[in-house]
Amino acid sequence: MTMPVSAMILGGLAVATASFATAADPLTQPIVYGDTEQWNRPHAPQRIYGETYYVGVAGLSSVLIRTDDGLVLIDGDLPQSAPLIEANITKLGFKLTDVKYVLNSHAHNDHAGGIAALVRDSGATAVASPSGAKALRNGRLVADDPQAADTKTASFPVVARVRDISDGEVLYLGNTAITAHFTPGHTPGSTSWTWKSCENGRCLDLVYADSLTPISSQGFHFLADASHGDLTASFRKSIQTVANLPCDILISTHPDASGTDERLAKLAVQREPNPMIDAQACRRYAAKYENLLDQRISKEKAMRTR
Repeated sequence: MTMPVSAMILGGLAVATASFATAADPLTQPIVYGDTEQWNRPHAPQRIYGETYYVGVAGLSSVLIRTDDGLVLIDGDLPQSAPLIEANITKLGFKLTDVKYVLNSHAHNDHAGGIAALVRDSGATAVASPSGAKALRNGRLVADDPQAADTKTASFPVVARVRDISDGEVLYLGNTAITAHFTPGHTPGSTSWTWKSCENGRCLDLVYADSLTPISSQGFHFLADASHGDLTASFRKSIQTVANLPCDILISTHPDASGTDERLAKLAVQREPNPMIDAQACRRYAAKYENLLDQRISKEKAMRTR
């Protein structure tokens, strides 16, 4: 049956209006640089273990935890990732308005950029370390962030409701306890998160590990300089913190940084044995980035002797 011209016009207007509304949303305006378009490819939601689910995009993790008193989300990825994360939550059969907290690993726009929209749309409260919370409230990197001088990555939408959390503090929601572990280095406020998830009577330790990459703006040094003391000891402590966490399942902020992407791909076709379970994953992840830190510090020392 041929659609009447008037209906076609109205339908077209509806699509155009919806597209314009999405495009005009100031909290989901795309931030595009480097690999952001590749990172933001859609990824189907997956149950990782028990009531823990992957709801992020292909190259940036976001994890949903269901409790008996609501939902907890970890990370919001890019601003343009927020609609994809929200759609994944809905596809799993959950209500976005049941999200009570949005936890943040670190306040860069590829992990915190979508938090403002997610907080607005769900009514949740964002939770971060004091340094991370400051960045979320201001919508920009803190001054002592190693990448603060990179203007393309320095800003993101301001988050309306933000709560500080302390190192080692436990966030409780219903029957679930989620612990904050400060792991500064990649940023001053970097935080890794741990919790337990149970399935068929078996409870496992899950880790959402923050980035441990020693990257920075040009001219920044992790060794002591005029603006700060030597940061290598605290960075190494963070790496060891991740290595020593109770860790049956690891999810890293960038899935490809730890093999999370490969394990998720296997999980899509195999549930038993669960390919996400790997008790050595945190130690391997930490060792990989300690080696990269060693290389970075060696380069900085070599530059000083020239």
